[in-house]
Amino acid sequence: MTAVRRLVDAHHHVWDLSVREQDWITGHELAPIRRDFLIDDLVPEAAASGVDATVLVQTVTVPEETPEFLALAAASDLIAGVVGWTDLTAPGVADALAGLRELPGGDRLVGIRHQVQSEPDPEWLLRPDVRRGLAAVARAGLAYDLVVRPGQLPAAAKAAAAHPGLTFVLDHLGKPAVATGELEPWASDVRRLAALPNTVCKLSGLVTEADWATWTVADLRPYSDTALDAFGPSRLMFGSDWPVCGLASSYAGVLAAARELMAGLGEAERADVFAGTADRTYGLRG
Repeated sequence: MTAVRRLVDAHHHVWDLSVREQDWITGHELAPIRRDFLIDDLVPEAAASGVDATVLVQTVTVPEETPEFLALAAASDLIAGVVGWTDLTAPGVADALAGLRELPGGDRLVGIRHQVQSEPDPEWLLRPDVRRGLAAVARAGLAYDLVVRPGQLPAAAKAAAAHPGLTFVLDHLGKPAVATGELEPWASDVRRLAALPNTVCKLSGLVTEADWATWTVADLRPYSDTALDAFGPSRLMFGSDWPVCGLASSYAGVLAAARELMAGLGEAERADVFAGTADRTYGLRG
């Protein structure tokens, strides 16, 4: 199998607990990632795997994080894009997005994300104030990353249908129940979302939805195959979800699993999954 020429990791995080608490890292199971993970920790991992560029994604819903990430990207040869956060429900969301663009590294802002998975309202994406915010994201020429749970996929599809000018990027395949092997209704809901041309999907986060200790590539395949069939290689992109993936695998292990899952594709199709889709979706500079 010919290796892809360019490799983009379209989804990773960093955090410094001395700067900001990550209030979602709680309990014994998450203890291994309750420490600092800095860009200097990622660089050797990425280099060893042949990664050319990455997309840094928000973790907490505070306005200070995105400017920090943009500054980090401006100083980094690795980070090609930032998916940040701003309050979509705020009346001044358009001004806030414009302000982010004016900051150091503002040209690296490629998308916006909100922790929809934590919202108790399964139709949070359809609220009038949120829809106004999504319209502002579209006008700014940015993508919108969807971090949702399976039960929120129907609302995500309605939101994508209501905003045809905005590209919606489904993170982690919508977090299917890999550990239990359940496919439905997740698979049908993913196909409904994928039927909309303004949707893209990240091949990311599967190992931590599986059994962390015993997962195999075969456990992941029904989910990756569903996404690949629904979106096609031109709307599917690889992401490591580092350092969260460390709960279940190494960085190299996640990449190796993704390569095995995509091994049946042609060279041009693999090039899409491992670089082209991310480059086009986020406007990354090659």
